[in-house]
Amino acid sequence: MEQVTAHVWRSWRGIVVVLLTAVLAGCGGLQETWEGPGASAFRPGSIAVLPPIIGALEGSREIAHEVVTAELKKAKRYSEVMDPEQVNDFLINSNDARETFAKLLSTLESTGLSEQEAAVKLGKALKVDSLLVVRVNSWEYRRSEGENAARVGLSMRLIDTKHGAIVWKGRHEKTKTYMFFKPSLKDMATDLSEYMIKYIP
Repeated sequence: MEQVTAHVWRSWRGIVVVLLTAVLAGCGGLQETWEGPGASAFRPGSIAVLPPIIGALEGSREIAHEVVTAELKKAKRYSEVMDPEQVNDFLINSNDARETFAKLLSTLESTGLSEQEAAVKLGKALKVDSLLVVRVNSWEYRRSEGENAARVGLSMRLIDTKHGAIVWKGRHEKTKTYMFFKPSLKDMATDLSEYMIKYIP
């Protein structure tokens, strides 16, 4: 009986080791990620991607806004994903919405926290359950250690518009080296967005 038990245990142990090896081999993960206490229960039906924060990285806002929204739609996790044109038009045509948007971004940039009242107000105005705030951290071609490299980096923060709190945030970067032909930063941003969205709870 002891021999049979030992044999069964060795068989199960072997299966567990194989499974763990497969899981660990497939693990990638984001460079930084955080989930709030209510992340697992948060099930928004609609989402709006706000115009990305770009710092000094001119030329990246429109493309980043477009590709992140497109990848959210492809993921089919939300019943409604607002088009960038809808979001932009709304902000252009409403002084109050622009001020609320500016207040939200200013607080996020200065403290890392959501300005809850502004987030709730903006969510109600856009009629969405959640907001995705995107920051473009890198968007460039550069030469480093004798190699040409293209680099795109994004941060994302998911906000619950019912309570105005950050539910999840993540940061990741993608780099490609090249000899002669520059990779498309838009294509890299698309791949990066698709990868990051998989980690949104």
